[in-house]
Amino acid sequence: MNVQVAVLCDYAADYQGKLCIQGAFDTLFARQFPVIHPYCALALRLCFEPEDIGDHKLGVAITDEDGNMLDKERMPLIGDLKVGLPEGVSFFTRNLIMNFQGLPFEKDGVYSVDVTLDGELVSRTPIRLVKVDDKQPTA
Repeated sequence: MNVQVAVLCDYAADYQGKLCIQGAFDTLFARQFPVIHPYCALALRLCFEPEDIGDHKLGVAITDEDGNMLDKERMPLIGDLKVGLPEGVSFFTRNLIMNFQGLPFEKDGVYSVDVTLDGELVSRTPIRLVKVDDKQPTA
């Protein structure tokens, strides 16, 4: 499996096989911690080849710099991924969109969104949380 796209964004959709991404970001600003980010999405575009055929486990976890899970009760998220290829096709792609609500960030720093396949890391997307004071712009 090849991860062609792994990005955090404000919104994502699959439109007839096209991955539509709006508001991609890698940094969030907050005046105080802990902070709750109300809503975002992880947009993935996965490419499969014949050697990927079969049953797999796809995992997603968000961790801080120390490797601690962002939400210990719900992460890592692990789901079944069944891969098959239509006859005569050498590869195919699929879009996967995971929506997150109420992500709790305890402190500023660099976090990562890790995607695993059968327990092996296949993608790491960084996200930076920055503390700002009232005098600094947040844009």
